[in-house]
Amino acid sequence: MEEIIIPDGGLRAWMSVLGGWIISFCTFGFASSFGVFEDYYVLSGASTSSNISWIGSIQLFLLFFMGLPAGKLFDEGYFHITTAIGSTILVFAMMMLSLADPTKYYQLLLAQGFAAGLGGGLILVPALSVQSHHWRKRRSLAMGIVFTGSSCGGLVYPIMLNQLFYHPSVGFHWGVRAAAFMTLGLVVIANFALTTRLPFARERRKRQADGAEAGPKPSVGAILRDPPFMVSCMGAFLGLWGVFLPYFYLQLFISVHGLSQTLAFYSIAIINAASVIGRTIPNAIADRVGNFTTLVPIWACTSALVFVMFAATNTGAVIVFAILYGAFSGAFISLLPPTLASMSRSPAEIGIRIGFGYCFVSFAMLTGTPIAGALLGSENRWDRAIIFSGVVMLAGSALLGVARHMLVRRKGTWRT
Repeated sequence: MEEIIIPDGGLRAWMSVLGGWIISFCTFGFASSFGVFEDYYVLSGASTSSNISWIGSIQLFLLFFMGLPAGKLFDEGYFHITTAIGSTILVFAMMMLSLADPTKYYQLLLAQGFAAGLGGGLILVPALSVQSHHWRKRRSLAMGIVFTGSSCGGLVYPIMLNQLFYHPSVGFHWGVRAAAFMTLGLVVIANFALTTRLPFARERRKRQADGAEAGPKPSVGAILRDPPFMVSCMGAFLGLWGVFLPYFYLQLFISVHGLSQTLAFYSIAIINAASVIGRTIPNAIADRVGNFTTLVPIWACTSALVFVMFAATNTGAVIVFAILYGAFSGAFISLLPPTLASMSRSPAEIGIRIGFGYCFVSFAMLTGTPIAGALLGSENRWDRAIIFSGVVMLAGSALLGVARHMLVRRKGTWRT
């Protein structure tokens, strides 16, 4: 069997980190800025807050759901084709959104929910998975750096869109159009920066036929028969079911409580800016002590922080909550892909492991925030939404703890 050498550095490795960072910026960063659109669409009278939240939920759902087909295409060797097609669909969707009427719900749903989600979903998992071609010992840190792109995107997009939407000479249409042109330039750079270096499934099959290489074939069936992996997916599902409540509703929460409109405008940006800390330092620690060992306590803290929203009824409390929640939730989101990848039997499985995990939890992304919106209701019952999110997240952290225990028993070491 031919030895697989992964350099853990070099120009191509860092260029791929840059390309992945840009993809994360343009996909997850844009999607996690939906709180700006939620507030604008509600004020425009497009529909109720619960109905409008389905737009952002479908976008996030497809961003994750498409991980399985995108991961499979990545493993088969169609990385550059998939990335180019997904990038084109994403930019096209944003251009169509710029032509939509912000009071017409179905137009917003088609352009932002379905099309932008589909395009982003085709490029996010491959951009994460390709890091495994360049990094092994520092894979978690590399993926964490890639995910800081979503933090920066979640910082730039909300500030940019809030300023442009309410500017008398710009407005919604040209605001979205400006974001689309920026995204176009960035994804072009990303498509050239991302590179691969390991043999894909087609090359591996040829080598196996020639007797030059042998090894387990990546398959969904093998993943389904891996109990720690499936328990991890269930824990991640429950965690992601509740984690996006502040990302979607904090700006509305501030407006309803009569706090500063300036604070409302920048609240989503504060969360995403703080998540940069959570997407780098914990990932660097995870490379030393193990992904699960880092992930479980961080997720328990994030779950507890949701209940802090009860007390965040003044400016100072909102800022402190946004910073802490951004840092801890950002760590969970960025640690999830390397945690899933760490259970792979070989680099050949990484794409399908991350893709399956993302596809599995996508249904949590689809239903979590609309459930929270329905619990809010027209009376703005924040207590019901907060309790739901906090309880399911705590249950998710408990399941991740169970998965870690199973892995410790399997490997015979606490470093998992």
